[in-house]
Amino acid sequence: MCGIVAAISQTPVTQIIFEALRRLEYRGYDSAGIATLVTDRIERRRVAGKLDNLEKLLKEKPLPGHTGIGHTRWATHGAPTEINAHPHMTDKVCIVHNGIIENYEELRTELTEAGQIFRTDTDSEAVVQLLDYYLTQGKTPLQAAIATLQRLRGAYALAMIFAGYDNMVIGARHGAPLVIGYGEKEMFLGSDSLALAPLTQKISYLEDGDCVVMTQHDATIYTMDGNPVEREIKTTALAAGSIGKDGYRHYMEKELHEHPVVVGQTLQRFIDPTTHRIVPLNLPFDLSSIHRVSISACGSAFYAGLIGRYWIENYARIPVDIDVASELRYRNPPMEKGGLGILVSQSGETADTLAALKTFRENEQHIVSIVNVDQSSIARQSDYVFGTVAGPEISVASTKAFSAQLSVLACLAIALARAHNKIDPLQEEEMVNHLLELPSKISQIFVKKKEIQQMAEFVADAKTVLYLGRGSFFPLALEGALKLKEISYIHAEAYAAGEMKHGPIALIDQTVPVIAIAPSGPQFDKIASNLQEAKARGGRLLVFTDQAGAERLQTVAEQCIILPEVDAFVAPIIYTVPIQYLAYEVAIKKGTDVDQPRNLAKSVTVE
Repeated sequence: MCGIVAAISQTPVTQIIFEALRRLEYRGYDSAGIATLVTDRIERRRVAGKLDNLEKLLKEKPLPGHTGIGHTRWATHGAPTEINAHPHMTDKVCIVHNGIIENYEELRTELTEAGQIFRTDTDSEAVVQLLDYYLTQGKTPLQAAIATLQRLRGAYALAMIFAGYDNMVIGARHGAPLVIGYGEKEMFLGSDSLALAPLTQKISYLEDGDCVVMTQHDATIYTMDGNPVEREIKTTALAAGSIGKDGYRHYMEKELHEHPVVVGQTLQRFIDPTTHRIVPLNLPFDLSSIHRVSISACGSAFYAGLIGRYWIENYARIPVDIDVASELRYRNPPMEKGGLGILVSQSGETADTLAALKTFRENEQHIVSIVNVDQSSIARQSDYVFGTVAGPEISVASTKAFSAQLSVLACLAIALARAHNKIDPLQEEEMVNHLLELPSKISQIFVKKKEIQQMAEFVADAKTVLYLGRGSFFPLALEGALKLKEISYIHAEAYAAGEMKHGPIALIDQTVPVIAIAPSGPQFDKIASNLQEAKARGGRLLVFTDQAGAERLQTVAEQCIILPEVDAFVAPIIYTVPIQYLAYEVAIKKGTDVDQPRNLAKSVTVE
């Protein structure tokens, strides 16, 4: 994910910002830049590639100034070129941005008609052009910033500087983290506290909807409506392991809250925002030649693959085999030459998945991998890599990496369907539009925190929990049960809801929570009938659904958590977040080690 740094100091800030960007390198990036205020004008230096290139440029063309902003960019919207690198600027204002501006096209059209001139391919430039437009209308920097924020849809963290305002940085966040650092006659802003660790021990975490005005001496925080608000200033140790949680209780909670940005940035790698179609993938083979797909993965990645199977078979009408990676080579399935082998792995180092890769290679499959580490072993040995943009995932239980994997699989399913003429351009655009809605829809889920905690109260006392789902929600039930087992140590099982009466219904009594993933849709009537059967046996039903589903289940369910209404195609991605969040809140109540549960490791590198 992109990294943001801003600084105001009595001393030149370029080196301060550069070193902070170094500490954000773990996020991954392909271009970088810094801008500062020099007297009453803005100057900047940008490069494609790594920070070493920026360091060389800064030596050749030093950048003075006591107020500045910096950025490391992972290209999502526009190629990783110097012209698309941040910071973006006009002669009045300069910004850096992390996230996705979903209504970029609408804003670009409006602002172009108003006379604003766009120079890049990025969604981020809409922010700077909108700010410039409001400044031209006579608004102050703060007024322009708030007016701009009120127009944006999506997930973002922003830092802004304004020509003629040498002692001011404005920052804002919605769905992407941003941290204020308080120094001695200097102030800082960063994507996470690790970037600020050597600079200050006093930090404050902005909340969604916050806008901060920093000067050399202090910071004033406002809500989106322009009303002042207080945020706690915390004194923290400088150890990265303790401050990297950015104010959250655990890394897992932090990573849960990163779902919106991760999904948005991953999707932007594969979606053309101007046509609302999947970008040409430049694969070393023709997707139209693929007549059978094999997927292999482990753990949560396997469940992501199961959902991918539903999508590929349903939309592209291509048969899909899927195996747990540890079983694939021992099952020794026949594979027709020229099929597509898909490997899914967060780390790209999973030993069993590497063995599956070897099996695919021996059977002359085209091999693509969906991984979060582009230079991992699996990535290096694949024919093509679909990189997720999840950033480091420190908690052992995978969260945001799972939703990123689903995002890639959804895009691949669309690409396969298009290649096989199973969908037309209008259908493709409609499916892409549903995907583009996800970041803002996911952001809405976090307001359900108290309801999820209430549900967790009952689940935490259980000895056994049943998860039910139908269709593409059955793999999500498996994911929910796995998360609960991993971090709370409660025995949990997941079933396709229609299988309940073939055995699991014998387990149901008043002590066994039955957690159902049941949005209204094509299979709702079936799962509603299954839940009635569980209710008749004394089951206590806890349901994740939408408004229409909740109205149908109000006499059956003990608790319904109502989620945003979305198309059935993308619903598994939305429902991922509360299912994982429930497991987290149960683990909190159980008092287990959430980030490092017993007996588990983040990357399984041995069989």
